[in-house]
Amino acid sequence: MMPMQSTKRQKSVVWPGRPYPLGATWDGEGVNFALFSENAEKVDLCLFDPSGKREVERIELLEHTDQVWHCYLPYGRLGQLYGYRVYGRYEPESGHRFNPNKLLLDPYAKSIVGPLDWSHPHFGYKVGGKEEDLGFDGRDNAAGMPKCQVVDTSFTWGDDRPPGTAWHDTIIYELHVKGFTKQHPDIPPQLRGTYAGLASAPAIKHLTRLGVTAVELMPVHAFVQDKHLVDKGLDNYWGYNSIGFFAPETRYSASGEINEFKTMVKRLHSAGIEVILDVVYNHTAEGNHLGPTLSFRGIDNAAYYRLTPDDPRYYMDFTGTGNTLNMMHPRVLQLIMDSLRYWILEMHVDGFRFDLASALARELYEVDQLSSFFNIIRQDPVISQTKLIAEPWDVGEGGYQVGNFPVGWTEWNGKYRDAVRAYWKGEGGLVGDLAYRLTGSSDLYERGGRRPHASINFVTAHDGFTLHDLVSYNEKHNEANGEDNNDGESHNTSWNHGVEGPTDDPNVRRLRNRQKRNLLATLLLSQGVPMIVYGDEMGRTQGGNNNAYCQDNEISWVDWDLSRVDRNLLAFVRRMIRVRKEHPAFRRRRFFQGRRIKGAGVKDITWLTPEGREMSDEEWGHTFARSLGLQMAGYSEDQYDSEGRPEIDDDFIMLFNAHHEQIGFTLPSAPEEARWEVLVDTGYAAGLRSDGFFKPGAEYPLGARSMAVLINRHPEPVEEDEE
Repeated sequence: MMPMQSTKRQKSVVWPGRPYPLGATWDGEGVNFALFSENAEKVDLCLFDPSGKREVERIELLEHTDQVWHCYLPYGRLGQLYGYRVYGRYEPESGHRFNPNKLLLDPYAKSIVGPLDWSHPHFGYKVGGKEEDLGFDGRDNAAGMPKCQVVDTSFTWGDDRPPGTAWHDTIIYELHVKGFTKQHPDIPPQLRGTYAGLASAPAIKHLTRLGVTAVELMPVHAFVQDKHLVDKGLDNYWGYNSIGFFAPETRYSASGEINEFKTMVKRLHSAGIEVILDVVYNHTAEGNHLGPTLSFRGIDNAAYYRLTPDDPRYYMDFTGTGNTLNMMHPRVLQLIMDSLRYWILEMHVDGFRFDLASALARELYEVDQLSSFFNIIRQDPVISQTKLIAEPWDVGEGGYQVGNFPVGWTEWNGKYRDAVRAYWKGEGGLVGDLAYRLTGSSDLYERGGRRPHASINFVTAHDGFTLHDLVSYNEKHNEANGEDNNDGESHNTSWNHGVEGPTDDPNVRRLRNRQKRNLLATLLLSQGVPMIVYGDEMGRTQGGNNNAYCQDNEISWVDWDLSRVDRNLLAFVRRMIRVRKEHPAFRRRRFFQGRRIKGAGVKDITWLTPEGREMSDEEWGHTFARSLGLQMAGYSEDQYDSEGRPEIDDDFIMLFNAHHEQIGFTLPSAPEEARWEVLVDTGYAAGLRSDGFFKPGAEYPLGARSMAVLINRHPEPVEEDEE
């Protein structure tokens, strides 16, 4: 069956155009259209009226250069809505799924407008059973498809400059554009939930007062609402279902213009805040062999996706979403590189967090550190200079690759999360693992030539419990997701401290609040790069839901009506960030070596028992150990500031007690002139205690399940008057 034809069609003047750049490019006079398809037999460009409801013209692309189909419309205009129909073989058993009855989105579209209406036939086969039994679907889906839009990418950036925050000075705040701003009372109602809302003065004020240096935005690439969620009255809130790698998601736009996103970036930069995007290049929203035909599948299924070699009807799924993009194809690599450069050069973003990054590194079946993807990025003069963060795992065999990414990459350190959670939960025998995590995870990163900043430290992320829920629930409570609480991770290393969920018990509430301070102080004072999840600094709860991907409602949104306890926690986090920023000892450029510093008489780091002695090899292996101390020298032979001058800081002692009883720590006697001042004690609501000074050799009473940081302040250098 041929595609539905419009009853009225205008005739445009069509020139041959160019095969590059791919996508729709307006040059001030007309529009060049270029689409890659290696296996297509014919391509039609479909133009729509401003409503997107009526197809006004269909143009066959007669030019075909290097597997790119192209044309130029000399009178093409900005705002033009368009899509493609691609002709070829429909042979799923051979990996080909062409169906010209399905309007397709341009993979290079800079703007995608309109919703996907699932009441229309978006599947290339007849729905109702097994695909191989029902065959080709000839119904047209154009009326229910979003449309691509021709846009002008020009923007007045003025003196915008990337903040260029050094990695060791970076503090990341992971946030959802809508969830962070939707309920903020000081943001104008029409801007809440949008890029403009995030760019507003109240939102930026919170970020700057908190002290973070970068926001990591959960996916803002155009994405699709999953049919199974729509059918249940739910939404894809997180957005890990990309369909357009160049187009900002319009759900988060108050104006519908891409310049709103650029304005947001510009204002955040003006506040000294970098913008990092969480990007999903490992798969698309088209799912497995029973998924819809929306773009890539209908343009060239065999080129864009990893298909099973013995039966190309099916997809290799390393992502848990049904498909995996084919990183071995040069045009797919080009797509991703072009997308990254676009967001850097045109949108001015500062870096990327790559979702399920191990899937991008699979050349055949195994994760290959030297894959084409890494090689191309490393040599690229634009992309290689941005912040690159890997989520170092996927769902395939051998996909857990924490510590194995190459130089130039940082990683979400899942081992940090697991160790810190387990330690503060009270599990014994973890002090050795904790020591590595506190000091930048040298066991994971040093041997490969990387620095402490390669470790992106986190205790919670968008996926899982919030910090408040981590200390309030033993079990997940995902009933609202409509899957009988079977979805989400069951192993959370969480602890409800005696009561599941909300409680009026003052003892339980005090302990939970202390544990939140423990976890946050540990995170913010560890070597490496800390990442906080939006709302954790003020007690955000999801009611025990640890998989709120489909909850676009109050379950996921920040509640800005803060209690006294929430305000106290926020003040505590601000103070911890200030301590980190003021003292380079907590953000070292290089790993500790455990050796004596020339002229200082002390080691750069010394691990201490509660008796004030240096830890022995035997004591590291004690399975009952739940306490640990460390002393950091303020002076380091290999620590320099940005201008090459030695950085001299104060001396610090950090004490950890995950035991259920108080432990007395004998403070070390060296340096002899030390006077240890209490900088932090999480056993107190504000993190401070009244008796704030201790002499060397004195015993510090560290409360049950508490952490303390003591400082020996070096005297300020006295400048001599000039004669």
